[in-house]
This record gives sequence, C-alpha cells and structure tokens, in this order.
Amino acid sequence: MNKAIIKCPNCGKSNRVPAVADGRPRCGSCRRELPWVVEAGDDDFGEIAERSGVPVLVDFWAVWCGPCRMVSPVLDELAHERAGRIKLVKVDVDHAPQLSARFAIQAVPTLLVIVDGKIVARQAGAAPAPVLRSWLEGAITK
Repeated sequence: MNKAIIKCPNCGKSNRVPAVADGRPRCGSCRRELPWVVEAGDDDFGEIAERSGVPVLVDFWAVWCGPCRMVSPVLDELAHERAGRIKLVKVDVDHAPQLSARFAIQAVPTLLVIVDGKIVARQAGAAPAPVLRSWLEGAITK
C-alpha cells in the first residue's frame, strides 16, 4: 500500500502515513494529528481521494511546470495548517493520463476540492497563498 513519511510538526518524529485509512493520521509519539499528504494515480485515485473520510485537496501538477513548483509549498503549508481536517492528494498528470482526461485537466496546476466524493470547488492556475487559503476554506465550509 502507498505510504508517505511525514515528519510531525509538533515533536519532529517521522511517521509512516498510509494513503488510505479510517480516521485521521496521528503521530505515533505525541498523538497529535499529522498533515496528510499523499500521491495518487489512475489506479488508486478513487480509493485515496473519492472515498476519503475527510475533505480532499487534489493538486494536478507536472514536474516540468514552473507555476506548479510555486504552488506546491503553499499547498503543503495548507495541509500542515489543517492537519486532521484535509488530505492533500498530488496527481502527476504525466503519470495519470486517465485522470487528466476524466477531470478535463487542460492547465496545470489545477486544484480540486472533493467532499464526500463530489467536487465542490475547482481552481486552474497558480494563485497567491492568501487567495488559495481563502478558496480552500470557502470550499470545505460550504
């Protein structure tokens, strides 16, 4: 199963965090909620993102994309700020052509917010941190 290593922002301990789990990831040492940042592709997106028990912020990105590299740290920061409240799922469009076609991804980065398996917000292109923060908060509090 797909697992990420996440360093606890509270105590600094490294934790293995599965891409799919019931509940929310917690630090094995201090028990604080961890940021949930994972990758998904054509084969596991449904299980990782669409059946998630928490709202999901999906980042459709590409290695060669300059704006993607600018937005990525902001998205990681949002995942850390909302540890236990959202899951950040990164999808490399070059390795997930079926997902790119299914969601009609025509520009990268493209961001989606999925709540209870439904897309509740969509944003194409890079935006400044305050704009993304406000956009995400509006999407998950609807």
